[in-house]
Amino acid sequence: MSLKKISWWLLPLLVFLFVSCVSASHRLEPPRFAMELRFSDLERLTEAEPTQAIHAIQVFKERYPALDAQQTEQLDTLYHRACKNMIAKTREAIAAKQWTKARSLLRSLAVLGLVQEFPEISEGKILMLQAEDFLSGGKNLEAFLALLQAAQSGIVVDPDRALPFFKRAIELNLRPLALYIYQLALQSDSRVQDSEKSYLWGRDSTAEMIRGVATVLVDRGIRIEKGRSYADRVLGSAFFIDKSGLLITNYHVIASEVDPKYNGISRMFIRMGDASSPKIPAKVIGWDPIMDLAVIKAEIVPEYVFSVIGSDTAQVGEKVYAIGSPAGLEKTVTSGIISALNRRLLQLGDVIQLDAAVNHGNSGGPVVNEQGNLLGVVFAGIEQFQGINFAVPVQRLVSALPALLAGGEVERPWLGLVLSEDRYGVNVLYVAPNTPAFEQNIPVETSLKRLNGRALSDLHGNPIAALQDQLLLCQSGELVSLETTDGRQRLLALAKRPIKPLIDAIKLDTKERLTAPLFGMLLSPGFGSAIAPQYQIKKIVRGSIADESGLSENDPLTIQGFSVDEKQGLVSIDISIKKRKMGYLEVMMRLYGSLEITDTL
Repeated sequence: MSLKKISWWLLPLLVFLFVSCVSASHRLEPPRFAMELRFSDLERLTEAEPTQAIHAIQVFKERYPALDAQQTEQLDTLYHRACKNMIAKTREAIAAKQWTKARSLLRSLAVLGLVQEFPEISEGKILMLQAEDFLSGGKNLEAFLALLQAAQSGIVVDPDRALPFFKRAIELNLRPLALYIYQLALQSDSRVQDSEKSYLWGRDSTAEMIRGVATVLVDRGIRIEKGRSYADRVLGSAFFIDKSGLLITNYHVIASEVDPKYNGISRMFIRMGDASSPKIPAKVIGWDPIMDLAVIKAEIVPEYVFSVIGSDTAQVGEKVYAIGSPAGLEKTVTSGIISALNRRLLQLGDVIQLDAAVNHGNSGGPVVNEQGNLLGVVFAGIEQFQGINFAVPVQRLVSALPALLAGGEVERPWLGLVLSEDRYGVNVLYVAPNTPAFEQNIPVETSLKRLNGRALSDLHGNPIAALQDQLLLCQSGELVSLETTDGRQRLLALAKRPIKPLIDAIKLDTKERLTAPLFGMLLSPGFGSAIAPQYQIKKIVRGSIADESGLSENDPLTIQGFSVDEKQGLVSIDISIKKRKMGYLEVMMRLYGSLEITDTL
């Protein structure tokens, strides 16, 4: 065969392979940045929303790197004007006693290194002023939470300022809270009486605590299944956290009361005794679907109120009690131990695992230790396995409460990153489209180094959960600084976090890129047809669905199907894969993933 004939024979094959490679590579490229930025938009944001303006200026520089000297000077001018406007808005918020807004702006100024403009004030001092305002206004719970946040910010709480809070805690019979304030600022204060000191080291009995737990009943009318009608009711538990009738429960217990997608009857009541006790109407004050928490209110003065603030934290092996209404059996107390900490079940933070018996109806009830201190809120159990149950730690509840008490649905901020962790650190696994991280071109597989100046090496335990904790106290629109190991430091304005983070991403991105956050496998281009391109597994995340399914790096695969069940929050993918560990035997597999992923920032 002549060389000319061989060339003509090879040409279609080379073109075919080139097109296939381009097609596979194209599918793995991130979506295009759709927003058009103009200087007029930046000028408008500089006046109206200076934090957003600073983020937009960073995006402008990232998207249009070939700026001339005049354009660079114009951006610098807008940046400095935005900083001045932030300082002015902070002063206005402090003068108007808009404490929450002032704190948010101060945090953004700290990221920019401009807190020296307020040498006489700090976030801790603002929290202390806010706490005193709440206390004088009779908002006891809000006052105690602000005091706790002030102390956690690092300021030294003066005994003279702490004493009114201590006296109020004693008056309200909040023993763990009173002890916390005493240990915080009053241990050497002679104004604390001996009778008060002896009270601090006492213990509330389980019989007393039971009187502070209610059964939650949500009546959703009639449900018809297979031609038969059934009463559709949701049972749960709740416990009082304030004399005004405020209670804590789980969001999933009261979801039909506030979910705009629910179309039907929903009426909520609480009951303080058995089935013969009167049902008391209740309403939802605030709810947080991501943390599975809600605050509800009933017009009742409770006999017992739980203190959400105390000195104790959960310890593995510690004996605990769960109080609630399993299967509607009111005032049920079960005991067990803390089996483990740092379980990643919810989207944000980690949770407590316990072996105390928990069943349907326990959701929303308190978990307390032998000293009577609140440790967590029951939220789930694994039905197939007795003794494997979970609770939201009280620390997460405390961080969520200020936003819950403000009313309505709680907004959680995020950057749009899905993370993975290995022995070298925390890495970017995926960047969701149309998010702050996406707008600033944070590349996949970059490792994080610092968030708001705090090194990841300083984060002990679970670093991803610790990073999430840093953002939990922030608000949408605030500035954060993110430093990566490539030497880049970016300023980003936090966006509102979707309840299911990848819902929008699925509508905007390719299934090939979505395999990383949903199933834990990062793909690279391989060979195959242009219609059904082939890929290779570039990286497998340890402990992910792909890892548990026995997939490994460099396995070639093709994607045969991809479906989303938004209602159930599930995604499935059908793949044809040649497993290297099985001698490249080709098998068909279906993998399932959840839209409610945990390792996000």
